[in-house]
Amino acid sequence: MGRYLRALMMFVLLASCGGGDYSAPRNLDNACAILDQRPTYGRAFKATERRWGVPVAVQMATIYQESKFIGNARTPFQWTLGVIPMGRQSSAYGYAQALDATWEEYQRETGGWSRKRDDITDATDFMGWYMTKTQARNGVSLGDARNQYLAYHEGHTGFARQSYLSKSWLMRIAGEIEARAVAYDAQLASCPRQLR
Repeated sequence: MGRYLRALMMFVLLASCGGGDYSAPRNLDNACAILDQRPTYGRAFKATERRWGVPVAVQMATIYQESKFIGNARTPFQWTLGVIPMGRQSSAYGYAQALDATWEEYQRETGGWSRKRDDITDATDFMGWYMTKTQARNGVSLGDARNQYLAYHEGHTGFARQSYLSKSWLMRIAGEIEARAVAYDAQLASCPRQLR
């Protein structure tokens, strides 16, 4: 067996064993603990804040709600008769729970065809792109975690039609996200310098 073939087989073997660590950080209620455990998250959040202007705390609160920081999160299966799987509730996937069609629009507009929803840097960049569109289309401040989330959940058209007003559960969740963003923001101010 040639050297090249042996090296190729070793690469394939190592690549098949090397699935990403998609598990959530241990303490999701503490922004500093999250960034301490996952330094790549902090770099991703700051890059998105620089590029799109979305505050780190708003990004973190949204990702907490969407995926609890689990990189390969998916919506649950729907079942018929309690035993027959009928597919997932939606195509939402990854940290930001981006739908297939919205992710493809993001890739088209930004030229990021190789970007992945289970990569924190790509997921936060997607959120920055989407929230900037929300600001342009619906006039929602980038720092308004509550209304940014409502538009994120309902879509730009649904938000403009105020479809969320008939969903008391969604209004409650949006309030929780707003509170979490405020808490994360206060915690971030007290993080050691290397985590900010």
